[in-house]
Amino acid sequence: MKERKRISTEGEPIAWASPFAALKNAGLPLAPEAQPEAAPHNTIPLARKKNRGRVDIIRQTAHRGGKTVTVVTGFTGIGLAEKETLAKEMQKACGAGGTVKEGRIEIQGDQREVVARILTSAGFRPVLAGG
Repeated sequence: MKERKRISTEGEPIAWASPFAALKNAGLPLAPEAQPEAAPHNTIPLARKKNRGRVDIIRQTAHRGGKTVTVVTGFTGIGLAEKETLAKEMQKACGAGGTVKEGRIEIQGDQREVVARILTSAGFRPVLAGG
């Protein structure tokens, strides 16, 4: 019969050997000095440049079952990652859902004023278009 190793419940110290103890004396180089953390590659900070171009803010209800959606179109020179970051900021400020589809940002509800304020602070020139 195989002997079972049991851990004492009496509060005695547990005899345990670290599997990494042998590496301590192996003569391996130490960890490199801590370098300042760069932004992770998957997060794009919102660039706060001036005069990044005109964007149109449109309120739409067509083909949406009567629901109002604020659509931002006309972006030039920015990628999908930055559009998603802008959309996330707009959703948070508006307290509403939204998405990025076909190069445009869609936010649920009539949120034109809040969206225009966020776009202005990001360096765009928002124009309220449509009804």
